[in-house]
Amino acid sequence: MITKTVPNVEAACEGVEDNMTLMLGGFGLCGIPENAISQLVKLNVKDVTCISNNAGVDDFGLGLLLQKKQIKKMISSYVGENAEFERQMLSGELEVELIPQGTLAQRCRAAQSGIPAFYTPAGYGTEVGEGKESREFDGKMHLLEHAFEADFAFVKAWKGDTAGNLIFKGTARNFNPNMCGAANITVAEVEELVPAGELDPNDIHIPGIFVQRIFKGERYEKRIEQRTVRAK
Repeated sequence: MITKTVPNVEAACEGVEDNMTLMLGGFGLCGIPENAISQLVKLNVKDVTCISNNAGVDDFGLGLLLQKKQIKKMISSYVGENAEFERQMLSGELEVELIPQGTLAQRCRAAQSGIPAFYTPAGYGTEVGEGKESREFDGKMHLLEHAFEADFAFVKAWKGDTAGNLIFKGTARNFNPNMCGAANITVAEVEELVPAGELDPNDIHIPGIFVQRIFKGERYEKRIEQRTVRAK
């Protein structure tokens, strides 16, 4: 049976270069590919475009890449938890494209499915729609949005097998599945890696055909983005 397993994060990130476009799964700090992000920092790749729902926080997630000014452009939906992101955006150091969250998800899914473009009503009549083709469907205007084109997609799953089949847990099943197969190379890091055939086929969320490389992550901090507690 074909195995997609690579020995470590270094092998998983082989081929990442400056000026590439990278997809990174996760929602806030939930389900982010922590090991891959750390390796990208070590590789010191420059001028990359990152497609991610958010930009992490100042000292964690994609915030680590922002600290070293490795990101040239962020394509995101929500960016409100990162002061360094704000500083770079307002100073003109960082190019930013903000996208409605559903559109972001669908542009990933379109790339995954091989669909070059689609129409959506989200953003019509706002700055999001400036310069974009529009068309009326059933009396409602829609914008033409194009599928993403990315070099690598880095996703994080709870469990996977050597054939690349993936299972996500909880809220991590957000942008991660949509990004699998949406780039030239999909790299999956997992908390638990098992032999092919051990996973129940009925539990698999993403089949291995969408994954080129898979490895077992070493450590996960799983930081809580905003902790809310009750007064005693």
